[in-house]
Amino acid sequence: MNRVLVTLPLAIVASAFFVSASVTPAHAATGVCAAMPADIRTVADKGDAEAAKKALKLVRTGELLCDAGNERAAKKKFESAYKTLGVAEEEYAQLAK
Repeated sequence: MNRVLVTLPLAIVASAFFVSASVTPAHAATGVCAAMPADIRTVADKGDAEAAKKALKLVRTGELLCDAGNERAAKKKFESAYKTLGVAEEEYAQLAK
């Protein structure tokens, strides 16, 4: 019984630590996740309404991927949004740096 009284609180503290560590965001605001969505929105405001709607949907998906810590997949969504808006690949490659 004494072992249960000692190990149970330790187990609870350890599990709480691991749960809190896994709940925190897995990414930091990097260049792709911080800059590209704002740049795409700026370009979308100036473009065709239908293309802008599609691009903004891709941006939202990319932002969710950034929140999940998958920056690589988010970058692909952002690049697709640029293509939808008709931005040349060289232009958005410069913006991503």
